[in-house]
Amino acid sequence: MGKSISHTSASMAYGLREEKKPEIVHSQYLAGETPKEITQEFRTIQQQNHQCKKNTLSFVLSPTIKDGQEMKNKQLQEITERFLKQMKLQENQAIAFVHRNRKHVHIHLYVNRINFQGQAYKDNFIGKRSQQAAERVAKEIGLTTVREVQQEKSNLVKNVRQEIKQIHEKVITEMKPKDFDQYIKYMKQMKVEVIPSINKSNQLRGFRFEYKGQNLKGSEVHRSMSMARIAERIGFDKNIIQTIAKDNTLKVLGKTVGLSPNLASTIAKKAIKLAVKKTIGLGMEI
Repeated sequence: MGKSISHTSASMAYGLREEKKPEIVHSQYLAGETPKEITQEFRTIQQQNHQCKKNTLSFVLSPTIKDGQEMKNKQLQEITERFLKQMKLQENQAIAFVHRNRKHVHIHLYVNRINFQGQAYKDNFIGKRSQQAAERVAKEIGLTTVREVQQEKSNLVKNVRQEIKQIHEKVITEMKPKDFDQYIKYMKQMKVEVIPSINKSNQLRGFRFEYKGQNLKGSEVHRSMSMARIAERIGFDKNIIQTIAKDNTLKVLGKTVGLSPNLASTIAKKAIKLAVKKTIGLGMEI
């Protein structure tokens, strides 16, 4: 992450608090170590440029959890120095310290936006540029990049979505649930937790699907797994349909919830179609 800030002293003081167990891994063109000392040294240079208000650059460099836990301060210093070079900030005052008090080791880096000639570093698209610089550094020294992590997560979610969809199809076609409760029960037997989404008005809005550490909306799993599409494929009991048609309500897991008019209409229409098919199959006139 990268951004320009104006609250240099407060930000450094927060990051350098003792309970966070900070360790300085890099310092350039600075003599001080405390937030007050560093801020004062920054200000001495910043006084050359009164127009720039957000005159400090703040970055957070985060290796992956696995990479970070294996890295010594010397390696974190190398990351910092390479990043500064990529951002063309190696000639500005800067201080970097690492936090190891959490599982995700990360570096806080503060750089004086004003250089020794009084010029302000251009901070347009600073967030995107810092991400790109960090990715180049990661590639240079063989670390896992954000893009690789995102791709890995994307592949995992894709596989989970496919598995949930396959389980859903098996439940619908082979187990033939007669209501939402049965659908939820059968999905659970197949290791998929189906969680009803109920809004503040006590109206059923859809289902979320929890499987292998992922929690996805039905529409995120597949377009055929929206609430209305699932309802179309469930053979609701006649008494349930009458209640839906009359009150726009339905019992789910022992709780009476409201249905949107569209969903209630979808279920009622499906029931009519099934009744018509059944009648035709018996050879009766309608």
